[in-house]
Amino acid sequence: MRDFSCFGENGVQIADAASSSSGSVTTSSGKFGQNLVTCVYQCRLRNFSCFIVTLTWTKSLMGQGLSVQIDDSTNHCLCKLEIKPGVFVKRRGFKNLEVGSKFIDVYWDLASAKFGFSPEPVEGFYLAIVVNKDLILMLGDMEKEVKNKIDVSSFTPNFVFVSKKEHVFGKKVYATRAQFCGKGEIHDIVIECDLACTNDPCLLIRVDGKTMMQVKHLRWKFRGNYTILVDGLPVEVYWDVHNWLFGKLTGEANFLFQTCLSAEKMWASQSNMDASWSNSFRRDPQSHGLGFSLVLCAWKNE
Repeated sequence: MRDFSCFGENGVQIADAASSSSGSVTTSSGKFGQNLVTCVYQCRLRNFSCFIVTLTWTKSLMGQGLSVQIDDSTNHCLCKLEIKPGVFVKRRGFKNLEVGSKFIDVYWDLASAKFGFSPEPVEGFYLAIVVNKDLILMLGDMEKEVKNKIDVSSFTPNFVFVSKKEHVFGKKVYATRAQFCGKGEIHDIVIECDLACTNDPCLLIRVDGKTMMQVKHLRWKFRGNYTILVDGLPVEVYWDVHNWLFGKLTGEANFLFQTCLSAEKMWASQSNMDASWSNSFRRDPQSHGLGFSLVLCAWKNE
């Protein structure tokens, strides 16, 4: 432990964007924190064509929602499929799309999906995407059901989990789970920061119950970075808790966990940690090719 939504000309929209009101925080400045998880996957066909698939899982009083966006290698949005919360009558189904010379099939079954605190299902579901008869993405634990549904030459999709962005909520403890490498262990990540009981708050980050980072004198170190080891891999941790300390009663803090060989290259253009620093969380993660990124937007409840 150490102290220290894009639609191009050929875009296809199947449903309107889902709205969410439950599980959100409204700050005094009018910002909204929505209960959602966004996952980005880089997928390849057998002919080495590359696609970026972005899944956004949402949760509201109406229920769970899902958005599927498929981009080509030039970041051109080919199509977007959305299942609205409350219209999960279509909890299972498929959609065939034709975009130019590409035939895209999306299959899903969420009828028996089980959820934790996150909008992202943990078991009892599947989602499969086929492009030109190639299976490019398959998620969930219902492989047998997928094989009965689709006709492809191989059930070994070639994809990499690139990044995950999640909104988490709490008063002093914020928790999530993450897998930092393709076949690695799923880890419990806990961020703890008690701002109410002290004039000199401390930030703690734990992985699987073990304290990996402790930042004292947080009012002077409200932005920073440090490297921890997870699964034997270096993970660069960046934090920005300025809004917690100097904003309103509720606000958003940003945390980035980045596995990479040379994180310095990614941040070389950042000569100082000014107010625009948190915008770097919104950069296109897959363009760097440096590994997996986990972005946590931590919203403080009143």
